[in-house]
Amino acid sequence: MSIITYVKGLPTLESEINPLGFTEFEMFLNALSPIFKQAVCETVDAILASNNFDKQKSKFNTHLQKKYGLSKRHATGVITLAQGKADSARECRINHIKQLEGKLKSAFLWIKNAEKRLSDSQKFYARKNWQKSKSGCKVPLSCDLITRRSNWHALKFQIHNKKRYVYQLEKKIFYLKTVPIRVKVSSNEIFIVGSKDETFGNSVCQYDGLKLNFRVPYSLEQKFGKYVETQIGSFDRNINRLPEVGAKTWHFFRKNNRWVVAVQFTPKPVSKVSKPIEYGAIGIDINPTSIGWAYVDTCGNLRDCGTIPLISGLGKNVNQEQIVNACLKLANLATKYAASVVCEELDFSKKKESLREKGRKYARMLSSFAYSKLYQLLESILSNRGISLYKKNPAYTSIIGLVKYSRMYGLSSDIAAALVIARRGMNLSERLPASVSAYLGVNPRKHVWSGWLKFNKITKTAAIIKLRHDYFSIPNWGMVIKDVVEQVGVKAERRATSKSTK
Repeated sequence: MSIITYVKGLPTLESEINPLGFTEFEMFLNALSPIFKQAVCETVDAILASNNFDKQKSKFNTHLQKKYGLSKRHATGVITLAQGKADSARECRINHIKQLEGKLKSAFLWIKNAEKRLSDSQKFYARKNWQKSKSGCKVPLSCDLITRRSNWHALKFQIHNKKRYVYQLEKKIFYLKTVPIRVKVSSNEIFIVGSKDETFGNSVCQYDGLKLNFRVPYSLEQKFGKYVETQIGSFDRNINRLPEVGAKTWHFFRKNNRWVVAVQFTPKPVSKVSKPIEYGAIGIDINPTSIGWAYVDTCGNLRDCGTIPLISGLGKNVNQEQIVNACLKLANLATKYAASVVCEELDFSKKKESLREKGRKYARMLSSFAYSKLYQLLESILSNRGISLYKKNPAYTSIIGLVKYSRMYGLSSDIAAALVIARRGMNLSERLPASVSAYLGVNPRKHVWSGWLKFNKITKTAAIIKLRHDYFSIPNWGMVIKDVVEQVGVKAERRATSKSTK
């Protein structure tokens, strides 16, 4: 089951404030945090220096207890926090190197294509009768009146700068692979691990719904006593899933010059609102400017659909607010139809690696698209309301929706794709039309996606399709596929005869 964290600022009651303007609990946290930081730093160094830290974890726990005057539970929190920081640093280093290698690969591909365009243009103008050519040139030999530079000169200059960029990337990747990993440890942070076998889910921090009782480490007992208490109140939520029993892990940290308390726990289950997915589903297709949704009944037929608009280019807080509102609308739709929600499992990391070689408008749109944040909030909101969320492979959903359902129901491309996603979540197949599969020669033993792969390649080269709107004007795809296949066959015959004559 998933884990939920509730966070709130530590309240400062007037009855608990001392003459210095702090509560007794804040004074205790300020005194414990330097000790906790030193212990975490030493633990991080031991983890990074050891190949197998798990075998010596118990001995190191005893070492922390003796050196810093901590109890076993305090030392366990130190080790858990240090392991989390070390694992996060390793994972971030791996992801950083992977991202740079993807950028390097994209840059090499751009250089290869640019040099090929340049060489093809040189060969084109080397012909004697290039003025009468019907194909044209990939890089026309023209000059800018302002800069007085030709297209060739500009392209050569771009290739030169791209090679300098590649050199910098290679040096950076080599440095990241050789330099030791560095871990940032906060100076004001305390972490206490809980257990389901202990009273109130934690032997050090015991919370009864209103008060928090903290067991003081041995090194600070003389100054603060054995226990420190404070009233933190309740974690007010519209849907409160904090259980009375079960493990509770506590995390204290400073934010904006104020102590913040966070509790991590396994939530108590909520009553299911959505029916099993076999009885219907709501599919969603997420785009930077809108979210298309479609409700499908138990037979796979469209019953309702719509679009939730999104505005791109907003600030961080305003963008998060509109994402939350969009997720709440989807939750209300799922509650209305008592249906599960099906979405695509997308990964934009590869697309973002090649942003430098794309246009500015595309790069700005994709960079401002908070896709992971949207799915994180959607999963949290649906889970709190007892609605199931399924993630499916998005392969060929757009082409299937445009070909099969956009003309049938008069849908836009995003709603048609949402319809396909909903049907895929219900394990309904999307087969090619009989006339199309006959001309393509699809093997019936292979997966149905192999046929859609061939069909997708043909539609990209078909002259009749230039925009997405052109998919609405095609009543019979069999005739389109037939014309394209025949043209490909004629070209292949011409090539064979030209080779034989030579």
